[in-house]
Amino acid sequence: MNRRRLLSAGLAVATVGIAPRLARGDGNFSPVPAGWRTVSLTTRVEPTFANKAWIPLPTFVASEWQRPGSVTWTGNATMAERVKDAKYGAEMLRVEWATDVQAPALEVTTTVQTRDRAVVPGKGTAAALDDKERAINLEATALLPVDGIVKETAEGIVRGKTTDVDKARALYEWVVENTFRNPKTRGCGIGDVSWMIKTGNLNGKCADLNALYVAMARSVGLPARDVYGIRVLPSQFGYKSLGTASDIVTKAQHCRAEVWLAGSGWTPVDPADVRKVVLEEPPTNLALLDPKVAAARRALFGAWEGNWVAFNVAHDVSLPGSQQAALPFLMYPQAEDKSGLVDPLDPEAFQYKITAHELTT
Repeated sequence: MNRRRLLSAGLAVATVGIAPRLARGDGNFSPVPAGWRTVSLTTRVEPTFANKAWIPLPTFVASEWQRPGSVTWTGNATMAERVKDAKYGAEMLRVEWATDVQAPALEVTTTVQTRDRAVVPGKGTAAALDDKERAINLEATALLPVDGIVKETAEGIVRGKTTDVDKARALYEWVVENTFRNPKTRGCGIGDVSWMIKTGNLNGKCADLNALYVAMARSVGLPARDVYGIRVLPSQFGYKSLGTASDIVTKAQHCRAEVWLAGSGWTPVDPADVRKVVLEEPPTNLALLDPKVAAARRALFGAWEGNWVAFNVAHDVSLPGSQQAALPFLMYPQAEDKSGLVDPLDPEAFQYKITAHELTT
């Protein structure tokens, strides 16, 4: 899809209006806030050739759906300390080893409580968003521009919509309809929104598709943010694509999104997971009309399942103690050797293992 066709598609959708093409059937995906679940998350890093590491911590506070607990660690590091990035407060464990350590290793264990979320978009009594937080969540980042073709495309999609709720939903439905999950994308993607729209390659994984939503929302005046985290438990609704298959969650990172709406406040939005259900839910390659897809699509504008924990909402992250360029986001453990940052997706360069266990009382 080229630039002209992309903009035309946005205008066409805005003119016709977006009505979700939902199917009736036995699909069930209906998160409802209920009891809290406690998860123990352990990350063990063994950066063979590196002497520095940064491990994201699930200490993001959201009183309605996430309550951080203890953070403990063991290992042979000479220094380990909890630090935060200056702008977003993304918390991580910063670690350094002596240069003569032959087998650097560190294990950090955190506990966190999580539960399902469900709101009625635009309804409720959420406190107003303060000016500073609003400004941060409307601005451009290195990979999320909010002007040019991004803004043109988003304005075409929301044309004729008069309320923030209608605009937010129109953008959600457009991303669901016009993108696809690409299984060949490394990790969760990188979220280069400008490249996606300019080339018409509207594919990738969660850090791409949900970033597209966030950038377009910001471009039309809706505060929005990516929330970076990791799946830690199976889906209670039987969705194999939306939960973990074992206690080992090393590759279960997932980026979600939120849009701020008066009344409901920070409102969960996850079009990327709808596309994940389409591609991966057995028997795979489902149609948008499939009951399982339709159920997820209904729910994921206003709800998400609490089998996932959040690390942070940070973009353009400068790692404390590193002179390397800022990262687009912090969702994987990071390590640095004398040549610079190590590829966190290359198991030969940087070995780490993440496990999750639900705790019972």
